Amino acid sequence: MIQVRMHECLICLLILRTPLWQLFLVLLMAFSIDGQIRYSIPEEMKKGSIIGNVAQDLGLDLSRLRSGRARIVSGESNQYTELKADKGILVVNEKIDREQLCGEVTPCSFSFEIILENPIELHRVTVEILDVNDHAPTFKNKSINLEISESATTGSHFDLESAYDPDAGIYSLQNYVLSPNDHFVLKQHSNADGVKFPVMILQKSLDRELNPHVSLKLIAVDGGTPQRSGTVNIEINVLDANDNPPKFSQLVYKAVVMENAPIGTYITTVNASDADSGSDGLVTYSFSNVKRNFAFVIDSFSGRITVVGSIDYEKDKKFEIRVIAKDQGGLTDATKVTIDVLDANDNAPVISIMSFSNTVSEDAPPGTTVGVFNVKDADSDRNGQIKCSVESNFPFKIQSSLTDYYNLLLDSYLDRETTPEYNITITAMDHGSPLLSSSAVLYLKVSDVNDNPPIFENPNYSAVIIENNNPGLSVFSMSARDSDRNQNAKISYFLEDTVVGGSPVSSYVSINSESGVIQAVRSFDYEQIKQLVFTVRAQDGGSPPLSSNATVKILIHDQNDNPPQVLYPVQTGGSMVAEMVPRSADVGYLVTKVVAVDVDSGQNAWLSYKLQKATDRALFEVG
Repeated sequence: MIQVRMHECLICLLILRTPLWQLFLVLLMAFSIDGQIRYSIPEEMKKGSIIGNVAQDLGLDLSRLRSGRARIVSGESNQYTELKADKGILVVNEKIDREQLCGEVTPCSFSFEIILENPIELHRVTVEILDVNDHAPTFKNKSINLEISESATTGSHFDLESAYDPDAGIYSLQNYVLSPNDHFVLKQHSNADGVKFPVMILQKSLDRELNPHVSLKLIAVDGGTPQRSGTVNIEINVLDANDNPPKFSQLVYKAVVMENAPIGTYITTVNASDADSGSDGLVTYSFSNVKRNFAFVIDSFSGRITVVGSIDYEKDKKFEIRVIAKDQGGLTDATKVTIDVLDANDNAPVISIMSFSNTVSEDAPPGTTVGVFNVKDADSDRNGQIKCSVESNFPFKIQSSLTDYYNLLLDSYLDRETTPEYNITITAMDHGSPLLSSSAVLYLKVSDVNDNPPIFENPNYSAVIIENNNPGLSVFSMSARDSDRNQNAKISYFLEDTVVGGSPVSSYVSINSESGVIQAVRSFDYEQIKQLVFTVRAQDGGSPPLSSNATVKILIHDQNDNPPQVLYPVQTGGSMVAEMVPRSADVGYLVTKVVAVDVDSGQNAWLSYKLQKATDRALFEVG
């Protein structure tokens, strides 16, 4: 293979050996236009033969093909090509028979798409199949039997059966040759569609007495090198005088038929008249240029044409039939019958999912491609026009991309916390009558992003602890919730840095990072600290993490752990204080005033006084 790179074109010269061991020089061309490339290859190439360098023609790196999981997607039942993503080349996957693939349609080609993911790309590839001369012309019958009157005048014409060659272009049927003889010459005519048919012209009168039977050969040849040919014998019985040939009433008959018409459906009737009388005026009708298993049949005596096989608009949109009228003297006339096939809406749209991301992040922006699908309808016109839709209450929309390809896009932002998953029904409906539709259901899971901070049950918490507690005592538990999931919803609790009484709050309390349980680090003394106010932060495990705060107030309750202290009278030295009372003191005389305090609080600090010890309790009292 010789490759020349010119302006995004790949030009290849191949020497191809056909099944008939014929050598052909074939020009392969590929061009890239807006993500579309086209190749031309001959039919019958061996499996594994290189079609083209896709990576080079699309301007893609091999690494992109691998990372994007490049692959061929096609709605066709046969995948004739294979993509070697590791090498970036397109190769033949199975031998391609142009005649089997396209029949008489020219040019013959098929298209498919190469899809890449992350991000999604679609590239259309069209492969044109060039014909090789692998078929010879053939005749439907082994022989053509004619009965010609010896009175037939020179110039009389006799329409002969046409040959059929499924090849196309120069390799199709090109010429007819009549074996050398003294009586007839051959002329070749063509229909408007290019179909060639032979007409035999009488150039020298026949003489039944001298030669009652004439045998000829009709040879059909194509334009290949070397030529291929097919032969049919012409057997002519010379009859007594027959003066007038048949004459059709119309040069062209036109009719229409609906596809899928049942067998026996009437199409039209052709009519030819013959001015002769008796058996010479009896006309019979036949088709000239039809292939085997033809969809129509003609009554040889009435000229009535009816349906005898299946009619599929998607395969044949029009039939042109050459009808020959022949009298018993062997004289003929020909006419053409054109039958247009009307499309029936007999094919529902077919949905093929080419690429689908079954998980999408909830923060994906509108316009993000979720999936790519192909919809084909084999019908035509309105019957083949497709409208695709999804549920109107879903945040998705459908956008057409390449021909027959559609993108499923996000139409708005998603919220996993509201709707964590979707069952998306894609409906494809045609415009025919009756309307035909099909649907496909896609399951889409919305993946979480860390878009929700933890939320405390209360913004403010309060608790009570009695002083002289044991270190490690659980004070209470805090709780926050996070609407996200998995790691994004995993909550950890932390003390915010706060100074209480000149010391960090962590020297007073601690919090379990997983459970949120607050514990006392030390034994509290009400007389030193009466309350703690600090902040707890709940933080999730997302990236970046989100958090929220709550305020905690812990009240220290007093315990009666301090005795009263006497401030007056001042005791010095021992525990006794002497007071002097005059002998003349009356009842109610103030001996002294005792002043005491208690550093506890509340009832624990309320003081009462009584005489603990007296030599004579009747002499004194405490008021």
